[in-house]
Amino acid sequence: MAQAAGVSRQTVSNVLHAPERVRAATRERVVEYISRLGYQPNRQAQALARSASHMIGCRIRPLTPGALTSMHDRFLHALAEAGRAADHHLLLFAAEDESTEIDSVGRLHRGGAADAFVLYDLTADDQRPKALLDMGVPFVAFGRTDTGADTYPWVDVDNVLGTRLAVDHLVNRGHRRIAFLGWPSGRTIGDRRAHGWHQAVESHHLASTCGVLDVRSEDSVQAAIQVTFRLLEHAEPPTAIVTATDTLAVGAMQAAQRWGLEVGRDLAVVGFDDTPTAAALELSSIRQPIEQVGRQVVAALLGTDEAGPGRRLLEPQLVIRSSSARPATPRR
Repeated sequence: MAQAAGVSRQTVSNVLHAPERVRAATRERVVEYISRLGYQPNRQAQALARSASHMIGCRIRPLTPGALTSMHDRFLHALAEAGRAADHHLLLFAAEDESTEIDSVGRLHRGGAADAFVLYDLTADDQRPKALLDMGVPFVAFGRTDTGADTYPWVDVDNVLGTRLAVDHLVNRGHRRIAFLGWPSGRTIGDRRAHGWHQAVESHHLASTCGVLDVRSEDSVQAAIQVTFRLLEHAEPPTAIVTATDTLAVGAMQAAQRWGLEVGRDLAVVGFDDTPTAAALELSSIRQPIEQVGRQVVAALLGTDEAGPGRRLLEPQLVIRSSSARPATPRR
């Protein structure tokens, strides 16, 4: 708004909140641009700016049994760093389920313990955004629902693009039998990653070859080992596997080694999330820009995001390591 009107941000703020401080001609020009561009003040950010606690609430999620690491921990660290830079700090709390989380958010906000909240890991029909909107609680979500996402602020990573990048990379290495090892259907993030794999194999005209190579598993190393064994028993086993998480990828790698295959030569594997485990095991993986997510979430909460009211879809990056770097090896 300030750029369009040719004035400073402070002048725009004065026109909105203390118009008597601005000369009449300047005030009229700013008001004209407000009307022309349809500017609406961010009430959520204004409320947060007037708050006293400087605390941002976020629910702690327990580590999934059998998983190697938690993206939630990395996100909390990134959020804490971004909050500290903006003179805000995290208030972490536990809740058994979404209903309990909503109740906890209401109590913490009414009591002044936290000025705003961050929602994590939204499901397709998550009820938390609507509940917090109804309560008038400022919040930003990391993730988004399938419907209604235009009613609240969110920051998300393009999970569909992530698995597409993995498949494109493997096709460029010469692979044609590319499996997908994902979560059971019904989990928003997992479903989007599976959708990206399906889009990619179709775009490369590999659907008939890869269609039977879509398998699902709980997010644990042992479960992934057993499912990978079933893939390798197939009449035409895959030469590469794209997984929904690094935990599943590690299971696939261990299964391949027990099968007598060399990962990277006989079977390529690509994970998702680029955890420290991926780097340690030379596992190719899709890297989520978690630090950027943390900064964007805080910017959306504080109204400092120049791009608008916090609906941002960020692009992941493929990190290539030895688990998938070599050209495909023909194998029967």
